[in-house]
Amino acid sequence: MNNDTTINLVLIEDEKQIRRFLHAALLIEGITVYEAETGKQGLVECATRKPDIIIVDLGLPDISGVEVIQEVRSWSEVPIIVLSARTHEQEKVNALDAGADDYLSKPFGTAELIARIRAHLRRRQPNATSADHLFQFGDVHVDFSLRSVTKNQEAIHLSPIEYRLLSVLARNAGKVLTHRQLLKDVWGPGHSESNHYLRIYMSNLRQKLENEPAQPRHFITETGVGYRLVIGDGLR
Repeated sequence: MNNDTTINLVLIEDEKQIRRFLHAALLIEGITVYEAETGKQGLVECATRKPDIIIVDLGLPDISGVEVIQEVRSWSEVPIIVLSARTHEQEKVNALDAGADDYLSKPFGTAELIARIRAHLRRRQPNATSADHLFQFGDVHVDFSLRSVTKNQEAIHLSPIEYRLLSVLARNAGKVLTHRQLLKDVWGPGHSESNHYLRIYMSNLRQKLENEPAQPRHFITETGVGYRLVIGDGLR
């Protein structure tokens, strides 16, 4: 990462080998890593180091990774990436609903982790494209001030719900959003279990905005969990 300012990262992971491996890989990228092997120690590091990003394992020896996420979210919007060896999708959903921004299942590649770190840090840059005004992915341009959407410079008509769904995804570009989060933000809390609505409207967005709707590059399904809007290569 070619950044002029130092990036501080808190790594909360009880497996020493993984901490050592990640510390070395992230150091090469110019990231300063502060380690913690328990959830409570990790919370202290997060409070004192004021990190730019947090990586947390779900299976910690004292408190759960979800509890760590909930506590951090009570006072900070810092990006949180979850590492987990757990395969149950509901555990990933619980972590994301608690406030995590992303997750990687063990084993994972460092290249993918670093790409996701980059993506979440870009989302927080004050000079980054803001969903409050202009937003672009692929050949799609969205002007939120005019509520206009174009693809290859041609106007695309979206229904009010399609537009709200696109807006929520855009404001959280690169972040995994669970079915429950999207349903609540787009349709309201009374539709938190109506996943079929979400599938229909996500399909509509793909048909209108993807070059190959059957093989989407931007509107990505996270199986059993939710969806993610990818704005370019390497942002997943």
